[in-house]
Amino acid sequence: MSKTVSNYERLMQVIHAPYISEKGTFLGEAYNQTIFRVAKDASKKEIKAAIELLWKDQKIEVEKVQTLNVKGKQKRFGRYMGRRSNWKKAIVSIKEGQELSFTNLSKAEGK
Repeated sequence: MSKTVSNYERLMQVIHAPYISEKGTFLGEAYNQTIFRVAKDASKKEIKAAIELLWKDQKIEVEKVQTLNVKGKQKRFGRYMGRRSNWKKAIVSIKEGQELSFTNLSKAEGK
């Protein structure tokens, strides 16, 4: 039982936030895809399970997940050079006819 609780907790930590950009809105309109910022060590199977868990009230079914690592840029802070951190992006394809709604996410419980 503790394994399912720890697995549930892990799934709740995989998705960090939706990533809104011009390319992301184009993908959403044209191909029914959404971009998320995810944990660096998250696998495609974990991302799929986390999306389906968060939107289980809407019965969302994930068709495909594509991931890519985004390298952090070097930035200047005054006379010092700094670096933004690396992060991972996930492009999630939802089955035809379904739509992700960010207004009413399910209050998923670990039972």
